Amino acid sequence: MPSTKSSTQPQLEINLPDKKYFTIGEVSQICQLKSHVLRYWEQVFPQLNPNKRRGRRYYQKADVELLIEIKSLLHEQGYTIPGAKARLSQANYTQDLIESAVQEDVATNSLDKIKQIHTELLTFKRYIQQRY
Repeated sequence: MPSTKSSTQPQLEINLPDKKYFTIGEVSQICQLKSHVLRYWEQVFPQLNPNKRRGRRYYQKADVELLIEIKSLLHEQGYTIPGAKARLSQANYTQDLIESAVQEDVATNSLDKIKQIHTELLTFKRYIQQRY
């Protein structure tokens, strides 16, 4: 059954096995790409950085998902390699902006809570001083 693509997320829908690491052969089968293409994309796309131990590559789920996204950009959406790199950088930049906004909200909420606790402690201190 062909996978459906949404306008907000052009990735293919692939169910990955519940594993922490995948070998290049497994990733090659999952993504339906030759291993030399995967190695080339590692050189071209700086976001793609599998773990290397004893000369072997071990991809994590995030790496496989990134490969699927790259494949979609290049093979299905018609991007060139520089265009795909720019698109991924733009997506990373957007994600970084969202994460920094969330962190600012958390910091603001934390600061508000600290101010509230400070006010309550001052009130409690005055109460104790008046009682004793």
